[in-house]
Amino acid sequence: MTTPSAAEVPIASNEDVVRVRQLVRAAASEAGLSLVNQTKIITAASELARNTLVYGGGGSARIERTVGARGQACLRVTFTDDGPGIADTAQAMADGWTTGDGLGLGLSGARRLADEFELESSPGKGTRVVVVQWIR
Repeated sequence: MTTPSAAEVPIASNEDVVRVRQLVRAAASEAGLSLVNQTKIITAASELARNTLVYGGGGSARIERTVGARGQACLRVTFTDDGPGIADTAQAMADGWTTGDGLGLGLSGARRLADEFELESSPGKGTRVVVVQWIR
């Protein structure tokens, strides 16, 4: 499966979550990431896609091969939704905190797996999460 340098993928169903995972896997492989780093970005993207669907009510993922802030080639995946947002992002990043029935490891786990992690959210305005894996 080939992936263009940037792809925008809607997330509105469980099938879309699977599709995001497949596209990130293809992009990571094509970018030349090691198997370990492929697994990290795929796992982070899968968790964040599921969060986008379950907590954000759906949204989108943008998968792109680009150059990061440090001038290093990278694979970046950006998740956005127009859901209820996160009132306390610090609390949401704490291991074990959840508003649902999960383990509360999605956001904090994705942060640990990625080389770069960014979270922006406002109540009533949705959420944006970016994960980056550097191409070494």
